[in-house]
Amino acid sequence: MNKKWWKEAVVYQVYPRSFMDSDGNGLGDINGITSKLDYLKELGIDVIWVCPMYKSPNDDNGYDISDYQAILEDFGTMEDFDRLLEEVHTRGMKLIIDLVINHTSDEHPWFVESRSSRHNPKRDWYVWRDEPLNWESIFGGPAWEYDEKTGQYYLHVFSKKQPDLNWENPEVRNELFKMINWWVAKGIDGFRVDAISHIKKEYSNVPDLDGHLFVPSWEKMMNVDGIQPLLQELYDETFSKHDIMTVGEANGVSADEIHDWVSPENGKFNMIFQFEDIGLWNTEVRNGVNVPELKTVLSKWQEKVNGNGWNALFIENHDRPRIVSTWGNDQSYWRESATALGCMYFFMQGTPFIYQGQEIGMTNAPFEELDHFDDVHTHNLYFHKKESGMEHDAIMTVLRATSRDHSRTPMQWNSSNHAGFSDVLPWMGVNPNYEWLNVEAQENDPHSVLSFYKQMIWLRKNMDVFVYGDYQLVDMNHDSVFAYTRENEDDKVLVVTNLAQHAVLCAVDPEDSTLLLANHQSIDPAQLLPYEARVYKIPKDTNLNG
Repeated sequence: MNKKWWKEAVVYQVYPRSFMDSDGNGLGDINGITSKLDYLKELGIDVIWVCPMYKSPNDDNGYDISDYQAILEDFGTMEDFDRLLEEVHTRGMKLIIDLVINHTSDEHPWFVESRSSRHNPKRDWYVWRDEPLNWESIFGGPAWEYDEKTGQYYLHVFSKKQPDLNWENPEVRNELFKMINWWVAKGIDGFRVDAISHIKKEYSNVPDLDGHLFVPSWEKMMNVDGIQPLLQELYDETFSKHDIMTVGEANGVSADEIHDWVSPENGKFNMIFQFEDIGLWNTEVRNGVNVPELKTVLSKWQEKVNGNGWNALFIENHDRPRIVSTWGNDQSYWRESATALGCMYFFMQGTPFIYQGQEIGMTNAPFEELDHFDDVHTHNLYFHKKESGMEHDAIMTVLRATSRDHSRTPMQWNSSNHAGFSDVLPWMGVNPNYEWLNVEAQENDPHSVLSFYKQMIWLRKNMDVFVYGDYQLVDMNHDSVFAYTRENEDDKVLVVTNLAQHAVLCAVDPEDSTLLLANHQSIDPAQLLPYEARVYKIPKDTNLNG
């Protein structure tokens, strides 16, 4: 298999506003990230992905950019960023940044010009129409916003303050390509490319037999036919010129289409984030996942991508609630489910991503009132559901289970005031469980979630089979047990996780095997305890599916 540095890396995602406050204003910042680089190095991280720190009015927490080549003052200066990049490289790590090129802020100078007049040279840099289509925005409500000054509607797939760029205009593309190459020349090591599957649209109404005013319109604005030439030009003019890491956020891309996205022959990215498993969240109750469907979805991606590209492995990010509170059990089996879910995904074929706080098992926050939520998507969802007739209490139940704000509460460093994140009241409330759930409490505990993540990272770095070995799903005859092997010319390993809060009778101990990792101290060869995870090295000739 073709070896690459980005295949062998472990990536850590930083949400700057919530990671570490260095200047006492309640907001995380660039210098705060720099102050914690030794922690990330000790954890075993190779690549740090920093979410948007660009100049922005922060309608969508930085994903609405008003200047691609400037740093938001809340986060520091470009000199601070340059110092961060230098310190990352000094420690032998790499840094990638978010690339948000489907849309800008409505306060970006390009859009200010575009909306100033129908005759402005930049009018066609965005998407304008005399009459709106019946599309629903991903953030709820209409996807077209009326502009009184010029009497037309502009498109916003996300917030109305995030107008979509017109990728059909070569001037737009060339300006974006220049900006991308400017950042690479600065020395960054790659990009996570936001919402890239949305850059091509099909401009027609969505058929709707129920007479809705606005209709979910994914097929008109996501992975639309004709997107590949645009992605090819992006690749040719930017990514192909450098040895960098590129990860596309590719909502709507199926495993059957992977060849055009990540294959060595036709791929435009090193890897993509897929979204098929999002529908497996169980939000009717506070925890649980459909494990058989999870096995089907993740195994399909493992098999389709093997030999045709590379997977990006993740269970948490800034757009999801905390995994231990949704797929696991954040009460009686907090540590066990946090480590079992981590073990389940981390050893698959692909590059694993860890979201800040995931490595200590951070949980959903006890948000009670609407005012406790900050996210524009959450607030939009509330008001659109209210308009549709849904009762307040029912809406709040949904928000408490699904809001992106759960992943954006401040990082829990220690048990001091504000979890050691800041000396003052943070921009968002700290989860009250910080008093016992924090980095400092886990650093010297060999049985902590943090220690388990360090062990997983160590194993992956020291056994080539965990990086390049082939994946095969193993049937353990239990719906809740997710098991698979990884195998290369030299080694074979077995990963077994019970993703349920009940024990299962299961003969797990293969003959002549060596236990490499476990999240329970006592091992019973005849059963798996609730949320138990084990990793074995097994003889090459072991046949587990026979």
